[in-house]
Amino acid sequence: MNSEFLVPDWPAPANVHACVTTRAGGASTGPWQGLNLATHVGDDPAHVALNRAWLRAQLPAEPLWLEQVHGSDCVVAENSQAGCTADASISCEPWQICAVLTADCLPVLFCTQDGQCVGAAHAGWRGLLNGVLENAVNAMQAPPDRIMAWFGPAIGPQAFEVGDEVRAAFLAHDAASADAFTAHGQKWLADIYALARLRLQNMGLLAIYGGGLCTVGDADRFYSYRRDGATGRMASLIWRE
Repeated sequence: MNSEFLVPDWPAPANVHACVTTRAGGASTGPWQGLNLATHVGDDPAHVALNRAWLRAQLPAEPLWLEQVHGSDCVVAENSQAGCTADASISCEPWQICAVLTADCLPVLFCTQDGQCVGAAHAGWRGLLNGVLENAVNAMQAPPDRIMAWFGPAIGPQAFEVGDEVRAAFLAHDAASADAFTAHGQKWLADIYALARLRLQNMGLLAIYGGGLCTVGDADRFYSYRRDGATGRMASLIWRE
């Protein structure tokens, strides 16, 4: 694994491989400086192509790149075409790479404890509210207590300011979500890690790892839409042998 990648610290089976790219290296310049992997953010397409080609050379196969829309749909990667509209994918086939792009939204990687199925989900607050994590877990067709999850870098609870309507929407779904919001003037600070953990725990997932890496506060390593506006995207990737 390239030393510039983040590698999840979780007890995944030996045949499961996962990583998160950072903005280190890459051909992109300006506000996309570094290894931007997104084609939809205004970066020079030639630079993105170089970045994706470099990433592909580090991997055993081409990732399934999704057309992410802050929704809740999950696809089976081996049955899907590149650019399909979804915010999560799962795979039970060897060497099929599931991938999501983020720059503040929460990337969640999944694997079954027997290493037979993996998945990746892009969980912004809208997708999280509308069930993207639940849909990914259900698609894996394994008992939730046999699935583990890892939270990648996302906007931290000290930086994620939201309005009353976001808090109200989560509380309407589950009153326990109140613990993930802290009053901040006329707004609220939301802990997206806590909200995601609650959703997964409610499904019966017991093994949840990661969290705590704030994209907003680390401009050297991470892209952040909330911090910069025009910016690139990191990739969170997972596959099995």
